Amino acid sequence: MGYGYESPIDRQLREAQERGEFDNLPGAGKPLPDAGREYQEDWWIRAWLRREGEGASILPPTLQLPREAEDVANLVDRRSSEAAVREFVAALNEQIRKARVGLLDGPPVLLPPLDADAVVRGWHERRLRRSRSG
Repeated sequence: MGYGYESPIDRQLREAQERGEFDNLPGAGKPLPDAGREYQEDWWIRAWLRREGEGASILPPTLQLPREAEDVANLVDRRSSEAAVREFVAALNEQIRKARVGLLDGPPVLLPPLDADAVVRGWHERRLRRSRSG
């Protein structure tokens, strides 16, 4: 029984359904989350944070970089070797490079790359202070 015009999208959906591509999808037969709850304008942010977990950040990557660069001492102090510190700084510098040339989402950033040797010196000094005091 034809319905007249079938758009290309409708045809693709119908054919996929006939092939069974929508069968046994995750969540099939389960109620929609938050069904019956009062509408909240920020529902999509809450859902995104639930999906992404605690480590999720709402900031675009280019705005996260200055925070990471500013907090580099705390971030590298969690590392257990100089090689791990250098690896972290190299990865952060690569992100900074990408941000400077516009390859990351967010507003432009003019953050200079970190001096890996200076970061490693600071890491060694803090470790030495901690070992002497504790």
